[in-house]
Amino acid sequence: MARAAVGDDDYGEDPAVNELQRRASGTMGTEAALFVPTATMANLIAVMCHCRQRGAQLFLGQNAHLHLYEHGGAAQVAGVHSQALPDLPDGTFDLDQLELTIREAHGSRYHPRPELICLENTHSSAGGRVLPLTYLRQVRELADRYGLQVHMDGARLMNAAVAQGVEPAQITQHCDSVSLCFSKVCLCGEESLGPAGLGAPAGAVLAGRREFIAEAWRVRKLLGGGMRQAGVLAAAALLGLQHAEATLHRDHDNARRFAEGIHVLDSPLCSVNLAAVETNIVMVNVRGAWPSPAELCDHLRATSEEEVAETGEAVSVLLLPWSAHTVRAVWHRDISVRDTELARSKLEFVARKCQEKLVLGLRPTPPGTGEA
Repeated sequence: MARAAVGDDDYGEDPAVNELQRRASGTMGTEAALFVPTATMANLIAVMCHCRQRGAQLFLGQNAHLHLYEHGGAAQVAGVHSQALPDLPDGTFDLDQLELTIREAHGSRYHPRPELICLENTHSSAGGRVLPLTYLRQVRELADRYGLQVHMDGARLMNAAVAQGVEPAQITQHCDSVSLCFSKVCLCGEESLGPAGLGAPAGAVLAGRREFIAEAWRVRKLLGGGMRQAGVLAAAALLGLQHAEATLHRDHDNARRFAEGIHVLDSPLCSVNLAAVETNIVMVNVRGAWPSPAELCDHLRATSEEEVAETGEAVSVLLLPWSAHTVRAVWHRDISVRDTELARSKLEFVARKCQEKLVLGLRPTPPGTGEA
Protein backbone atom coordinates (compact mmCIF):
# COMPACT_ATOMS: atom_id res chain seq x y z
CA MET A 1 0.00 0.00 0.00
CA ALA A 2 2.83 2.39 0.84
CA ARG A 3 4.42 1.79 -2.56
CA ALA A 4 1.20 2.04 -4.57
CA ALA A 5 1.25 4.29 -7.63
CA VAL A 6 -1.67 6.66 -7.16
CA GLY A 7 -3.58 9.33 -9.02
CA ASP A 8 -7.02 10.92 -8.86
CA ASP A 9 -9.52 8.08 -9.25
CA ASP A 10 -12.40 10.54 -9.43
CA TYR A 11 -10.92 11.50 -12.83
CA GLY A 12 -10.04 7.90 -13.70
CA GLU A 13 -6.33 8.64 -13.27
CA ASP A 14 -5.33 6.26 -10.47
CA PRO A 15 -3.23 3.49 -12.05
CA ALA A 16 -3.67 1.05 -9.18
CA VAL A 17 -7.45 1.41 -9.24
CA ASN A 18 -7.52 1.08 -13.02
CA GLU A 19 -5.43 -2.09 -12.87
CA LEU A 20 -7.65 -3.55 -10.15
CA GLN A 21 -10.78 -2.82 -12.17
CA ARG A 22 -9.22 -4.38 -15.26
CA ARG A 23 -8.12 -7.50 -13.37
CA ALA A 24 -11.45 -7.84 -11.57
CA SER A 25 -13.53 -7.55 -14.74
CA GLY A 26 -11.27 -10.09 -16.43
CA THR A 27 -11.58 -12.49 -13.51
CA MET A 28 -15.37 -12.22 -13.50
CA GLY A 29 -15.73 -12.28 -17.26
CA THR A 30 -17.44 -8.89 -17.51
CA GLU A 31 -16.80 -5.90 -19.74
CA ALA A 32 -15.97 -3.49 -16.92
CA ALA A 33 -15.76 -3.05 -13.16
CA LEU A 34 -15.91 -0.16 -10.69
CA PHE A 35 -13.98 0.13 -7.41
CA VAL A 36 -16.17 1.24 -4.47
CA PRO A 37 -15.56 1.57 -0.72
CA THR A 38 -17.79 -1.33 0.38
CA ALA A 39 -19.82 -4.26 -0.94
CA THR A 40 -22.91 -2.71 0.64
CA MET A 41 -22.44 0.31 -1.61
CA ALA A 42 -21.82 -1.97 -4.59
CA ASN A 43 -25.12 -3.76 -3.98
CA LEU A 44 -27.03 -0.52 -3.56
CA ILE A 45 -25.54 0.92 -6.74
CA ALA A 46 -26.58 -2.23 -8.60
CA VAL A 47 -30.16 -1.93 -7.34
CA MET A 48 -30.30 1.74 -8.31
CA CYS A 49 -28.92 1.08 -11.79
CA HIS A 50 -31.19 -1.88 -12.54
CA CYS A 51 -34.34 -0.38 -11.01
CA ARG A 52 -34.53 3.02 -12.64
CA GLN A 53 -38.08 3.88 -11.53
CA ARG A 54 -39.19 4.35 -7.93
CA GLY A 55 -41.66 1.70 -6.95
CA ALA A 56 -39.83 -1.08 -8.78
CA GLN A 57 -39.64 -4.50 -7.15
CA LEU A 58 -36.72 -6.82 -6.52
CA PHE A 59 -36.86 -10.45 -5.41
CA LEU A 60 -34.42 -11.98 -2.96
CA GLY A 61 -34.15 -14.42 -0.06
CA GLN A 62 -35.51 -13.36 3.31
CA ASN A 63 -32.14 -14.06 4.95
CA ALA A 64 -30.07 -12.36 2.27
CA HIS A 65 -27.41 -9.94 3.46
CA LEU A 66 -28.82 -7.28 1.14
CA HIS A 67 -32.23 -7.70 2.78
CA LEU A 68 -31.25 -7.91 6.46
CA TYR A 69 -27.88 -6.26 7.01
CA GLU A 70 -27.63 -3.30 4.62
CA HIS A 71 -30.03 -0.98 6.46
CA GLY A 72 -32.79 -1.31 3.90
CA GLY A 73 -30.90 0.84 1.43
CA ALA A 74 -32.97 -0.46 -1.48
CA ALA A 75 -36.07 1.06 0.13
CA GLN A 76 -34.51 4.03 1.96
CA VAL A 77 -32.37 5.33 -0.87
CA ALA A 78 -33.53 3.72 -4.11
CA GLY A 79 -37.28 3.61 -3.42
CA VAL A 80 -37.35 -0.06 -4.43
CA HIS A 81 -39.66 -2.63 -2.85
CA SER A 82 -38.04 -5.90 -1.74
CA GLN A 83 -40.14 -9.04 -2.07
CA ALA A 84 -38.45 -11.54 0.24
CA LEU A 85 -38.88 -15.26 -0.38
CA PRO A 86 -38.19 -18.07 2.13
CA ASP A 87 -34.62 -19.34 1.88
CA LEU A 88 -33.96 -23.04 1.60
CA PRO A 89 -31.19 -24.51 3.80
CA ASP A 90 -28.68 -24.42 0.92
CA GLY A 91 -29.12 -20.67 0.33
CA THR A 92 -31.39 -21.00 -2.70
CA PHE A 93 -35.09 -20.25 -2.89
CA ASP A 94 -37.82 -22.26 -4.56
CA LEU A 95 -37.93 -21.28 -8.22
CA ASP A 96 -41.56 -22.31 -8.68
CA GLN A 97 -42.52 -19.96 -5.88
CA LEU A 98 -40.30 -17.25 -7.36
CA GLU A 99 -41.97 -17.59 -10.76
CA LEU A 100 -45.44 -17.54 -9.22
CA THR A 101 -44.56 -14.36 -7.32
CA ILE A 102 -43.16 -12.72 -10.45
CA ARG A 103 -46.13 -13.80 -12.55
CA GLU A 104 -48.57 -12.27 -10.06
CA ALA A 105 -46.81 -8.92 -10.34
CA HIS A 106 -45.96 -9.05 -14.04
CA GLY A 107 -48.22 -6.62 -15.88
CA SER A 108 -50.29 -5.92 -12.75
CA ARG A 109 -51.62 -2.43 -12.15
CA TYR A 110 -51.50 -3.02 -8.41
CA HIS A 111 -48.15 -4.67 -7.71
CA PRO A 112 -44.76 -2.94 -7.78
CA ARG A 113 -43.06 -3.48 -11.13
CA PRO A 114 -40.86 -6.62 -11.04
CA GLU A 115 -37.41 -5.70 -12.36
CA LEU A 116 -34.62 -7.49 -10.50
CA ILE A 117 -33.65 -10.80 -8.89
CA CYS A 118 -30.85 -10.67 -6.29
CA LEU A 119 -28.80 -13.73 -5.36
CA GLU A 120 -26.11 -14.19 -2.69
CA ASN A 121 -23.14 -16.45 -3.39
CA THR A 122 -21.82 -17.80 -1.14
CA HIS A 123 -24.80 -17.42 1.16
CA SER A 124 -23.65 -16.09 4.52
CA SER A 125 -26.72 -16.88 6.63
CA ALA A 126 -26.82 -20.41 5.22
CA GLY A 127 -23.28 -20.97 6.48
CA GLY A 128 -21.30 -20.17 3.35
CA ARG A 129 -23.26 -22.48 1.07
CA VAL A 130 -22.43 -22.32 -2.64
CA LEU A 131 -25.22 -21.79 -5.16
CA PRO A 132 -25.21 -24.65 -7.72
CA LEU A 133 -24.37 -23.70 -11.29
CA THR A 134 -27.53 -25.43 -12.51
CA TYR A 135 -29.59 -23.27 -10.18
CA LEU A 136 -27.94 -20.11 -11.47
CA ARG A 137 -28.73 -21.12 -15.04
CA GLN A 138 -32.37 -21.76 -14.10
CA VAL A 139 -32.62 -18.34 -12.44
CA ARG A 140 -31.19 -16.74 -15.59
CA GLU A 141 -33.75 -18.51 -17.78
CA LEU A 142 -36.59 -17.48 -15.50
CA ALA A 143 -35.42 -13.86 -15.45
CA ASP A 144 -35.20 -13.82 -19.25
CA ARG A 145 -38.77 -15.12 -19.57
CA TYR A 146 -40.10 -12.12 -17.69
CA GLY A 147 -37.59 -9.47 -18.74
CA LEU A 148 -35.88 -9.18 -15.33
CA GLN A 149 -32.24 -8.48 -14.52
CA VAL A 150 -30.10 -10.61 -12.17
CA HIS A 151 -27.64 -9.18 -9.64
CA MET A 152 -25.35 -11.36 -7.55
CA ASP A 153 -24.12 -10.25 -4.15
CA GLY A 154 -20.79 -11.98 -4.66
CA ALA A 155 -19.07 -10.69 -1.54
CA ARG A 156 -17.63 -14.23 -1.23
CA LEU A 157 -17.73 -15.07 -4.94
CA MET A 158 -14.14 -16.27 -4.89
CA ASN A 159 -14.98 -18.74 -2.12
CA ALA A 160 -17.73 -20.14 -4.35
CA ALA A 161 -15.37 -20.48 -7.32
CA VAL A 162 -12.70 -22.22 -5.24
CA ALA A 163 -15.24 -24.59 -3.68
CA GLN A 164 -16.69 -25.56 -7.07
CA GLY A 165 -13.31 -25.72 -8.80
CA VAL A 166 -14.39 -23.33 -11.56
CA GLU A 167 -13.38 -19.92 -12.82
CA PRO A 168 -15.45 -17.07 -11.34
CA ALA A 169 -16.65 -16.20 -14.84
CA GLN A 170 -18.47 -19.54 -15.03
CA ILE A 171 -20.58 -18.36 -12.10
CA THR A 172 -21.08 -14.74 -13.11
CA GLN A 173 -22.05 -15.55 -16.72
CA HIS A 174 -25.60 -16.03 -15.47
CA CYS A 175 -25.82 -12.51 -13.97
CA ASP A 176 -26.15 -8.98 -15.29
CA SER A 177 -24.04 -7.58 -12.46
CA VAL A 178 -21.99 -8.89 -9.56
CA SER A 179 -20.30 -7.41 -6.51
CA LEU A 180 -17.07 -8.72 -5.02
CA CYS A 181 -15.70 -7.76 -1.60
CA PHE A 182 -11.96 -7.50 -0.91
CA SER A 183 -12.09 -6.91 2.84
CA LYS A 184 -13.93 -8.84 5.58
CA VAL A 185 -10.61 -9.76 7.19
CA CYS A 186 -9.83 -9.39 10.89
CA LEU A 187 -6.24 -8.91 12.03
CA CYS A 188 -5.75 -9.44 15.76
CA GLY A 189 -3.71 -11.30 18.33
CA GLU A 190 -6.49 -13.59 19.46
CA GLU A 191 -7.71 -16.62 17.54
CA SER A 192 -10.43 -14.74 15.66
CA LEU A 193 -12.61 -16.96 13.51
CA GLY A 194 -14.44 -14.22 11.64
CA PRO A 195 -15.12 -12.20 9.65
CA ALA A 196 -13.15 -13.21 6.56
CA GLY A 197 -12.27 -12.42 2.95
CA LEU A 198 -9.44 -11.73 0.55
CA GLY A 199 -7.37 -9.83 3.10
CA ALA A 200 -7.65 -6.15 2.10
CA PRO A 201 -8.58 -3.52 4.70
CA ALA A 202 -11.38 -2.07 2.57
CA GLY A 203 -12.96 -2.03 -0.85
CA ALA A 204 -15.17 -3.88 -3.29
CA VAL A 205 -15.95 -3.87 -7.01
CA LEU A 206 -19.17 -3.88 -8.97
CA ALA A 207 -18.87 -5.54 -12.37
CA GLY A 208 -21.09 -5.77 -15.42
CA ARG A 209 -21.55 -4.47 -18.94
CA ARG A 210 -19.70 -1.30 -19.94
CA GLU A 211 -22.80 0.90 -20.13
CA PHE A 212 -24.00 -0.42 -16.78
CA ILE A 213 -20.69 0.50 -15.13
CA ALA A 214 -20.81 3.96 -16.72
CA GLU A 215 -24.13 4.54 -14.96
CA ALA A 216 -22.76 2.92 -11.79
CA TRP A 217 -19.99 5.55 -11.74
CA ARG A 218 -22.64 8.28 -11.59
CA VAL A 219 -24.50 6.56 -8.76
CA ARG A 220 -21.26 6.01 -6.86
CA LYS A 221 -20.66 9.75 -7.05
CA LEU A 222 -24.20 10.40 -5.82
CA LEU A 223 -23.66 8.15 -2.79
CA GLY A 224 -20.37 9.80 -1.87
CA GLY A 225 -18.24 6.87 -2.97
CA GLY A 226 -15.94 8.79 -5.30
CA MET A 227 -12.39 8.66 -3.93
CA ARG A 228 -9.21 10.47 -4.89
CA GLN A 229 -5.90 8.65 -4.28
CA ALA A 230 -7.69 5.33 -3.79
CA GLY A 231 -4.73 3.36 -5.11
CA VAL A 232 -3.50 2.76 -1.57
CA LEU A 233 -6.65 0.65 -1.03
CA ALA A 234 -6.72 -0.82 -4.52
CA ALA A 235 -3.15 -2.11 -4.14
CA ALA A 236 -4.15 -4.27 -1.17
CA ALA A 237 -7.29 -5.46 -2.97
CA LEU A 238 -5.24 -6.40 -6.04
CA LEU A 239 -2.86 -8.44 -3.91
CA GLY A 240 -5.80 -10.27 -2.33
CA LEU A 241 -7.30 -11.01 -5.74
CA GLN A 242 -4.00 -12.34 -7.09
CA HIS A 243 -3.57 -14.78 -4.20
CA ALA A 244 -7.24 -15.64 -3.68
CA GLU A 245 -7.18 -19.26 -4.78
CA ALA A 246 -4.35 -20.42 -2.51
CA THR A 247 -5.59 -18.36 0.44
CA LEU A 248 -9.18 -19.55 0.21
CA HIS A 249 -8.26 -23.19 -0.33
CA ARG A 250 -6.41 -23.04 2.99
CA ASP A 251 -9.34 -21.32 4.70
CA HIS A 252 -11.77 -23.97 3.44
CA ASP A 253 -9.51 -26.79 4.55
CA ASN A 254 -9.16 -25.28 8.03
CA ALA A 255 -12.90 -24.75 8.37
CA ARG A 256 -13.51 -28.35 7.37
CA ARG A 257 -10.87 -29.55 9.84
CA PHE A 258 -12.54 -27.60 12.65
CA ALA A 259 -15.99 -28.91 11.76
CA GLU A 260 -14.79 -32.51 11.64
CA GLY A 261 -13.13 -32.03 15.02
CA ILE A 262 -16.40 -30.87 16.56
CA HIS A 263 -18.26 -33.75 14.94
CA VAL A 264 -15.84 -36.27 16.43
CA LEU A 265 -16.34 -34.76 19.90
CA ASP A 266 -19.96 -35.94 19.84
CA SER A 267 -20.70 -33.38 22.56
CA PRO A 268 -24.21 -33.11 24.02
CA LEU A 269 -23.79 -29.30 23.97
CA CYS A 270 -22.82 -28.59 20.37
CA SER A 271 -22.82 -30.17 16.93
CA VAL A 272 -22.08 -29.44 13.28
CA ASN A 273 -23.81 -30.48 10.07
CA LEU A 274 -20.78 -31.55 8.04
CA ALA A 275 -22.76 -31.60 4.79
CA ALA A 276 -23.37 -27.85 5.15
CA VAL A 277 -19.66 -26.96 5.48
CA GLU A 278 -18.70 -26.05 1.93
CA THR A 279 -16.40 -23.04 2.27
CA ASN A 280 -14.86 -21.03 5.12
CA ILE A 281 -17.89 -20.75 7.41
CA VAL A 282 -18.91 -23.22 10.11
CA MET A 283 -22.25 -22.94 11.87
CA VAL A 284 -22.06 -24.61 15.29
CA ASN A 285 -25.43 -25.75 16.62
CA VAL A 286 -25.83 -25.13 20.37
CA ARG A 287 -28.13 -27.56 22.15
CA GLY A 288 -30.16 -27.02 25.29
CA ALA A 289 -31.09 -23.91 27.25
CA TRP A 290 -27.58 -23.35 28.63
CA PRO A 291 -25.12 -22.18 27.63
CA SER A 292 -26.78 -19.88 25.12
CA PRO A 293 -24.82 -19.00 21.97
CA ALA A 294 -23.78 -15.68 23.57
CA GLU A 295 -22.71 -17.41 26.77
CA LEU A 296 -20.77 -20.04 24.84
CA CYS A 297 -18.95 -17.28 22.95
CA ASP A 298 -18.13 -15.55 26.24
CA HIS A 299 -16.59 -18.75 27.58
CA LEU A 300 -14.60 -19.30 24.38
CA ARG A 301 -13.19 -15.80 24.54
CA ALA A 302 -12.32 -15.86 28.25
CA THR A 303 -9.16 -17.48 29.64
CA SER A 304 -8.51 -18.87 33.12
CA GLU A 305 -5.86 -20.41 35.34
CA GLU A 306 -7.86 -23.65 35.21
CA GLU A 307 -7.48 -23.74 31.43
CA VAL A 308 -3.71 -23.21 31.67
CA ALA A 309 -3.42 -25.88 34.34
CA GLU A 310 -5.32 -28.48 32.30
CA THR A 311 -4.24 -27.67 28.75
CA GLY A 312 -0.98 -25.80 29.20
CA GLU A 313 -2.23 -22.82 27.19
CA ALA A 314 -4.57 -19.86 27.49
CA VAL A 315 -6.44 -19.51 24.21
CA SER A 316 -9.03 -16.84 23.42
CA VAL A 317 -11.34 -17.71 20.53
CA LEU A 318 -13.70 -15.18 18.97
CA LEU A 319 -16.92 -16.60 17.53
CA LEU A 320 -20.17 -14.80 16.74
CA PRO A 321 -23.52 -15.61 18.39
CA TRP A 322 -25.55 -15.97 15.19
CA SER A 323 -29.03 -17.02 16.26
CA ALA A 324 -30.96 -18.47 19.18
CA HIS A 325 -29.21 -21.83 18.75
CA THR A 326 -26.20 -21.13 16.54
CA VAL A 327 -22.73 -19.61 16.70
CA ARG A 328 -20.71 -18.83 13.58
CA ALA A 329 -17.02 -19.37 12.94
CA VAL A 330 -15.36 -17.88 9.83
CA TRP A 331 -11.81 -18.51 8.63
CA HIS A 332 -9.48 -15.92 7.13
CA ARG A 333 -5.91 -15.68 5.88
CA ASP A 334 -4.42 -15.12 9.36
CA ILE A 335 -5.79 -18.34 10.87
CA SER A 336 -3.34 -21.24 10.49
CA VAL A 337 -3.72 -24.99 10.90
CA ARG A 338 -2.24 -24.60 14.39
CA ASP A 339 -4.71 -21.84 15.24
CA THR A 340 -7.56 -24.04 14.03
CA GLU A 341 -6.46 -26.89 16.28
CA LEU A 342 -6.19 -24.50 19.24
CA ALA A 343 -9.73 -23.29 18.57
CA ARG A 344 -11.04 -26.84 18.37
CA SER A 345 -9.27 -27.75 21.61
CA LYS A 346 -10.67 -24.67 23.32
CA LEU A 347 -14.20 -25.55 22.27
CA GLU A 348 -13.66 -29.10 23.55
CA PHE A 349 -12.42 -27.72 26.89
CA VAL A 350 -15.33 -25.29 27.25
CA ALA A 351 -17.92 -27.90 26.28
CA ARG A 352 -16.49 -30.37 28.79
CA LYS A 353 -16.44 -27.81 31.61
CA CYS A 354 -19.98 -26.68 30.88
CA GLN A 355 -21.18 -30.27 30.81
CA GLU A 356 -19.53 -30.94 34.16
CA LYS A 357 -21.31 -27.93 35.66
CA LEU A 358 -24.63 -29.05 34.22
CA VAL A 359 -24.23 -32.47 35.79
CA LEU A 360 -23.68 -30.74 39.14
CA GLY A 361 -26.67 -28.48 38.59
CA LEU A 362 -24.55 -25.33 38.30
CA ARG A 363 -24.64 -22.55 35.67
CA PRO A 364 -21.27 -20.80 35.86
CA THR A 365 -20.39 -17.37 34.53
CA PRO A 366 -17.40 -17.01 32.20
CA PRO A 367 -14.02 -16.87 33.99
CA GLY A 368 -13.19 -13.39 35.22
CA THR A 369 -16.81 -12.21 35.46
CA GLY A 370 -17.62 -13.52 38.94
CA GLU A 371 -18.61 -16.81 40.56
CA ALA A 372 -21.79 -18.75 39.86
